[in-house]
Amino acid sequence: MRWLSLVLLFVVAIGAAGCSSKFKTYSGPKVTHVVIYKEQRKMHLLHNETVLKSYDVDLGFAPAGHKQFEGDGRTPEGQYWIDRRNPNSQFYLSIGISYPNAADRAYAEAQGKSPGGDIFIHGQPEVFKNKKADWTAGCISVTNREMRDIYAMVRNGTQVWIYP
Repeated sequence: MRWLSLVLLFVVAIGAAGCSSKFKTYSGPKVTHVVIYKEQRKMHLLHNETVLKSYDVDLGFAPAGHKQFEGDGRTPEGQYWIDRRNPNSQFYLSIGISYPNAADRAYAEAQGKSPGGDIFIHGQPEVFKNKKADWTAGCISVTNREMRDIYAMVRNGTQVWIYP
């Protein structure tokens, strides 16, 4: 009977280990800032001047230029912050970027338009996995596997620099 209990416990443990979670833990150096180069379609997570991880990214469907208005399909450029997290995102996992900042809002208001918002670094739902590059509405997209790492590594309050 004891032998059967041990085998059953082993089978349950193996089954539980096979159920991977989308939430990972990270215990390495703190990510002090995120740098995104739109033209190269690259994102780097840095600890001070040391690159910890680099990723290929997809951007907004109109990637050239700074996001100015809601619906323009552009990814913002400039200095922002990670300001929120969405563990239940329709784009797998997502971390929010603080767009629009005060200058973005003022410019759009002066033009009589909305600056838009809801800019995130996020994964890819099944419907977008086979899409062409630069499919988002202005966000930065990586694979779901990569997003698990990013979600674990990057904390709220982390500085984000987005370059043309």
